[in-house]
Amino acid sequence: MTGDPPGPGAKGSLHVQEGDGALLFDVRVNPRASREALAGVRNGALELRLNAPPVDGAANAAAIKLLAKCLGVPQRAVTLVAGQRARNKRFRVEGVSAAQLRAVLEASEAGR
Repeated sequence: MTGDPPGPGAKGSLHVQEGDGALLFDVRVNPRASREALAGVRNGALELRLNAPPVDGAANAAAIKLLAKCLGVPQRAVTLVAGQRARNKRFRVEGVSAAQLRAVLEASEAGR
């Protein structure tokens, strides 16, 4: 797998590993937000705002649903790899390239 490491102090640089037709990247979840949205990149991780509370896996399910919707893949293509009980998580998404992910991030930031 190859990756694009964030530069020193890079606030808006998402660290993505691409290989085997899938992406691996870190996500920081903000549960109980007023609205669900991609909230940009901070410290190498994609920030997600979620309505769901961090109870009984509700925030994890909401994160999977939001990532699938934003990236245009089925929910089964999004897998939570690490961080089941933490705000900092690692996701694997099949069927999308790093360029497509960056395009989605640029579009979401332009829409803010």
